[in-house]
Amino acid sequence: MTTNLCGLHFFGHQWQGKEAGFARVNPQTNEQLPERFAEADADDVDAAARAASEAFWAYQQKSDAERAAFLDAIASELEKDAGQIVPMAMLESGLPEARIRGELGRTAGQLRLFATVLNAPYDPLLMDDANPERTPLPKPELRLGQLPLGVVAVFGASNFPLAFSTGGGDTASALAAGCTVIVKGHPAHPGTSELVSRAIARAIDQCAMPKGLFSLLQGKAPALSVALVEHPLVKAVGFTGSLKVGRILADRCALRPEPIPFYGELGSVNPQLILPGKLARDFGELASLQVNSMMMGHGQFCTSPGLIITQKGPGLDAYIAALAENVSAQRAAPMLSGGICAAFNHAVEAMLPEMEIIAQGQAASAAHQSRPLLAKISAANIMQKPALLEEIFGPFALVVVCDSQEELVELINALPGQLTASIHGLLEEVEAYAALISRLSFKVGRIMFNQMPTGVEVARAMNHGGPYPASTDSRSTSVGTEAMKRFVRPICYQNMPEVLLPSALRSDSSRLKRF
Repeated sequence: MTTNLCGLHFFGHQWQGKEAGFARVNPQTNEQLPERFAEADADDVDAAARAASEAFWAYQQKSDAERAAFLDAIASELEKDAGQIVPMAMLESGLPEARIRGELGRTAGQLRLFATVLNAPYDPLLMDDANPERTPLPKPELRLGQLPLGVVAVFGASNFPLAFSTGGGDTASALAAGCTVIVKGHPAHPGTSELVSRAIARAIDQCAMPKGLFSLLQGKAPALSVALVEHPLVKAVGFTGSLKVGRILADRCALRPEPIPFYGELGSVNPQLILPGKLARDFGELASLQVNSMMMGHGQFCTSPGLIITQKGPGLDAYIAALAENVSAQRAAPMLSGGICAAFNHAVEAMLPEMEIIAQGQAASAAHQSRPLLAKISAANIMQKPALLEEIFGPFALVVVCDSQEELVELINALPGQLTASIHGLLEEVEAYAALISRLSFKVGRIMFNQMPTGVEVARAMNHGGPYPASTDSRSTSVGTEAMKRFVRPICYQNMPEVLLPSALRSDSSRLKRF
């Protein structure tokens, strides 16, 4: 199927901008594709922000049911366009059809999940009854509600062209919260961003939503990102990307005359703690699971297991040998972009002198391919070189060998914040490591038992975040229904007439919990 792209930005409910900007590259062949896309500048940012701000005042007055219907409509429109979106995302990301179709299903599913919560909220709203007889001062009536923050800037992610990008989780949760959205499309998949934006635009029309509530700005220049987070009408940011870029933008948000929240997911090595009994009994299975998880998406998952924590003892040598056998059979492959591949190869090359190579995958046949790698280091050495605990985004994992349980504790203490951690152990041995596992829980946003971390369930109880640098706010999640809470703030109504209260806070509301 041939898909015609306009290559422009979308704001003010119109496609506009200057043509002949940047080009994209086919990651599988490393060849430039013919279409070019507009490069947004500060004037485009200002126009999009003004349109989004104007639309906000109408959108925030829409009822939960109206916003739910809108989210459902976006999901349906995305599914209708699967015949165009799927091949476009495959072309721009190099990811296989099954992965892209699954990601499209997840994107539609999370939109519908937020709609479900809007239609059937599960959080109570708090109210303190007045007590005019209280002494020495009367007690006023208090009702605690929430207000959306305003215009939210969302940055598309390189590794999830659908679920974490234009119509992905940050956009869905911000719209569910009652905010308007400006998406800075990822330059690796601008065609996919345009097609998704077309579907959102149709849903806006179908649901009679205010024009301007959604915008797409395309571009590669760093100045675009800075202009977006610094615009005074932008009130919050959702970001998934590298620690380097995310920290720059987070600092810009903090230094604004009006600082705004920056919800960034910046990097994680997702440590795998293997307890001795499990290692001795199941070393072969553990090795296979580790490599399979490490190689999902060619190592380009935010939850890829990049750090394996072990202790000297029975099964360790056999485990490392099994890891080596599994890794050696893996093929080199292109990454999501040439820039990501170059960064991976550079990071590995820089760190190799500090580590012992266990195994490498098959040699790369082209410069834009990366070769899987597994390395080993002692706990004593890695604690002298904390940079080795930072994420290498790609098909890489590092085995850390501890001499004792005391050294395990020292290593856990040295870990930076993580999205996830896994405990692999036998039920009969976990009690002896309970204190260590408890300590590890303070380093992560999600901890699991005898499971690999790749794969994030979109659900009410999910937390996808963690202490810095896994995310910039450890109290928040970017996946699951709690994600919408990032884009609201509390407001207390004191002695307010019922007619001025939001419907959810009125006395006949089933959500009120009175004290």
